[in-house]
Parts: sequence; structure tokens; C-alpha cells
Amino acid sequence: MRKITTVLSVVAMMSIGIQAETLEERVKALEEQNEVLTEEVLASQSAGFTTIDTEQSYGGMGAAASKVYYSKSPLSIGGYGEMFYANPENGDDFADVYRFVTYVGYRFSDNIILNTEIEYEHGGAADDNPGGKVVVEFMYLDFLWKNEINFRVGNLLVPMGVVNLRHEPVLFNTIQRPEVESVLLPSTWGENGVMAYGRFDSLSIDYSAGIVNALNLDSTQTRDADRKWIRSGRVGAQNKGSWSPAFVARVDYTGINGLLAGVSGYYGGASNLQNDANAISGVNTTMFDVHALYNNGPFSAYGLYTQTSVDGDLGPSAAKKGNGYYVNVAYDVSEFIGISQKLPIFVQYSDFNPVSQTVDGLNENAQQTESLITGFNLFVHSQATLKFEYEQKKINNVSENTFSAGFAFIF
Repeated sequence: MRKITTVLSVVAMMSIGIQAETLEERVKALEEQNEVLTEEVLASQSAGFTTIDTEQSYGGMGAAASKVYYSKSPLSIGGYGEMFYANPENGDDFADVYRFVTYVGYRFSDNIILNTEIEYEHGGAADDNPGGKVVVEFMYLDFLWKNEINFRVGNLLVPMGVVNLRHEPVLFNTIQRPEVESVLLPSTWGENGVMAYGRFDSLSIDYSAGIVNALNLDSTQTRDADRKWIRSGRVGAQNKGSWSPAFVARVDYTGINGLLAGVSGYYGGASNLQNDANAISGVNTTMFDVHALYNNGPFSAYGLYTQTSVDGDLGPSAAKKGNGYYVNVAYDVSEFIGISQKLPIFVQYSDFNPVSQTVDGLNENAQQTESLITGFNLFVHSQATLKFEYEQKKINNVSENTFSAGFAFIF
């Protein structure tokens, strides 16, 4: 009898355990379902304005630009902004409402997604504000197939460098984007094109490859060896922009915890003009970069080396090559001083020459630049930061030192 009682007791206890486990699983499932429903209700009530998980990134893009891929609502609205004050030692101080950007995304289905970025620079376009402009930075459709391969078509970000894909201002420490990635790559760089991209989890590799509209380097800026000869070659989303195909590819390795390391390459014709009769044939542009980002607790670092070259002659004194590198190292000291807000102190060193080679071999040191920036960011919120820095800069051994302060946010 005791044996029967013991067996029945064990069976009863197991049944209770199974019921408890089942109940616990049910409660957890209901909590998850409630969280999803709550987000959907909030999204529907706020017309797509939902919060951002600052740790999320889709395809290497910034958290706000990735929002549509994780939103529970079909409509997603986000953006970013940055404003700064600068006080150069050899000039007048000034302030600039540098950028305000809106992202609008829409999920037509789980597999077809629209993502757009509209940018207002320097207060926007106006007759009495010649520096201001309004521009579509990207507007594309994504066709999601599977983890290993997806397709993108439209005006898209060219997958080069560190900043171009993740150009939201809370993601880099300096007040302005690293100048190497402004004059040499040049961010923000969006062109019409088609792209295949994906990830191989077993290899810890992300890739992208496609055809984009080529830079037009057949210009006055190139022939005059101007500092921004590469940047001025962007065609972007302009009205009836000329078309010439260029090839671009990128591979990133993420198999080491906290590290992203990769290479990008670009090749295309250098003379992309609307009127083909004026185009110079047989002249091509080659661009590449080697980049890395590393995050390990309070320590972080990022940087790259890049080079752009033209293999033909666009004029007797034209630019033929530009190259350079930068590295940014930061450490969050918030724990040492007992505050909850992140407080990364950083140093950024750059050494680059936008015109390191010319056709006639003259004036090749005129744009040689060395820069050391020290500063800190105070994150008043995970999505908003105050920035302070001092830059010691030399262009052809002429000093240009500047103190700057600003703020940046994403939403």
C-alpha cells in the first residue's frame, strides 16, 4: 500500500510540476503577446512614432534608419538632427542648424519595404540662404527574401566606409563627420542603383554588391585639383541626373565579439555627363577602403584607410589621386565619476591628402591635412547627446584651430 501511495505521490508531484511549467509558459507567452499588442496600439495611435532601440541596426545602418524594419506598425517615422557652434582662432565664430532629417518608412508586406530619408541642411533652401538645401538622401524598395540574399532598388546608400551607412550623429563622437569620410568617400553618398545584400551566419560575414550611378569627376573641381573634387562628383537624386554604371561591393566580418572589420571597393567611369559628346572616354575611377569598428564595454574605436584614383587624364593640372586615414578612440568615464549618463572622452587623429597626386605633378602638398580632435559627449538620453571638442588642424602646415560645441539626436 505504501508503495502505491508513494508512486501516486510522485505522479501527482510530476503533474503539478508539468502544470506549473505549462502555466509559466502560458503566462510568458501572454506577456509577450500583450507587449506586441501594446506596441501596435501605440504605433497606430501615434501614426508610426514609436521608440527606438538604439542597439538595433539593419544591414549596418543607423538605429533610426533601421526603424521601419523592426516597427510593429506598417508606417514608421523617425529622423535625426544636429546643430553646433564653432569658434575658430583665425576667424569669426558662428552657429549652424546643420541638419534636420526625417525618415519615413512603410511596410507594404513582411517582404516589401519602403525606406526614405529627406534632409534639410543649414536651415533648408531659401533665396536668402544660399547654403541651405533640401534633398532626398535615399529612397529605395527592399525585397526581403532570406537571410543570405535580399534585393534593394532605388536611390540607395553606397556601402562604403564607416559613416556612410551609419551617418546618424549620435553614432560618431566628433561634432561633424570625419573629414576623411566627407572629402574622400564622400558621405552622405546616395546614388540610383540596384543592390544584393545578405549575411552568412555560419561565416559571420555580411556582404553587399551592386551597380550604382557613377561619380562624375569630369568637372571644374577635378581640373582645378579642388579639395572637394571627389565630393562634388556625386550625382545623387538630382533631376534627370546622368547615368553611367559603376560597381560597388563590401564585405564585413563580425566573428569576434565587439568587432566589425571589412573592406569596400568601387569601380566606374570617371566622366558621367548628360551630354555624351562632352564626355571623356576611357577614364575610370577606382576607390577602396579598409575599415573597422570595435566596442567592448566602455571602450570603443573606429577608423579606416581609403584611396581614390583616376587612371586617365581629365586635364593638365587635374587631380588624379586622394588618400588618407583616421582613427577615433573613446572611453566612457561615467562609472568613474558616478553618473548614469554615458560620457565618452575621445581622441581622433586624421592624416589625409584629398589631392595626393596631380596630372602635372604640381601642388601635390597644397591640401595635405593633419588633424587632432579631443573632446567628449554627454548623453543626456540614449538618443540625445551634447558634444564638445577642440580641433588642432594643419593644411599644408597652416594651422586652423577651432573650439566647437553642439548637440545631436535621433528619434
